[in-house]
Amino acid sequence: MARKHVNGQGTAKGDLPSKLCQACGRPFVWRRKWARDWEAVKVCSDRCRAALRRDGPTAPPPSGRPGSD
Repeated sequence: MARKHVNGQGTAKGDLPSKLCQACGRPFVWRRKWARDWEAVKVCSDRCRAALRRDGPTAPPPSGRPGSD
């Protein structure tokens, strides 16, 4: 269950900064554990970090959907 802020105060999820993952091209949003090094975060998950090391960066398809050339 999600935490609720006292008196409705806090940051809305839509207001958090986001980036595109360099491995899969999907958007991901800021997490509290990345607060100190948000500028250095390049991938959305451990799986993408491993893929990036193995395969190198990949660009998302032009339309954002695979196979729609």
